[in-house]
Amino acid sequence: MVQLPPPGSSASIIFGSGLTSAAPGSVQSLHLVVADLDAARAELIRRGVEIGEPFHDAGGVFHHAEGDVLLPGPDPEGRSCGSFASFSDPDGNRWFLQEIQVRLPGR
Repeated sequence: MVQLPPPGSSASIIFGSGLTSAAPGSVQSLHLVVADLDAARAELIRRGVEIGEPFHDAGGVFHHAEGDVLLPGPDPEGRSCGSFASFSDPDGNRWFLQEIQVRLPGR
């Protein structure tokens, strides 16, 4: 088991064998919030993760996991919460990086 608390976060992510009864690859929309999408992608690539190019949702608010509403490139208006990249872990679970530069009060 490996437990990773992101810097400055009160949350953590746990990876390991036998932690859940869920089938490998059954989780498809895990979100990791990052302040800088380009920097986070670069770090993951440096560590050997195959991660897709940045994309944004045509509707401005991401709620689609796939389809023609997902457009290449970061959000053209640079809005907080609007730019994403995705990758799959070795078990086939799909993860999304979501860039959030400005947090709402209390978050």
